[in-house]
Amino acid sequence: MRVYDDQVLDVFLKKQGQLFDERVAETREEAEEFLEDCMAVVVDSLKEVLEYFDEAGMDIEGAGEEEIRNASEVFEIGDGRYLIVEG
Repeated sequence: MRVYDDQVLDVFLKKQGQLFDERVAETREEAEEFLEDCMAVVVDSLKEVLEYFDEAGMDIEGAGEEEIRNASEVFEIGDGRYLIVEG
């Protein structure tokens, strides 16, 4: 089973500039390889994004939903899911 479906890969390809100065992938295959190498995760809700950051030891106290949603590491997929990429 693939970890990253086409929708996730397409969002990453389109929005990778929010995290990286230069493109890191041009195709879905390159995007999937890159995300696997980064151990990027897909979560099912903004609540799970907050839990991920908390478990990773990131200081998110006082951060609002909009601030978390707009973090450069967070890619909103559009169906309620989020891709988290630690560059």
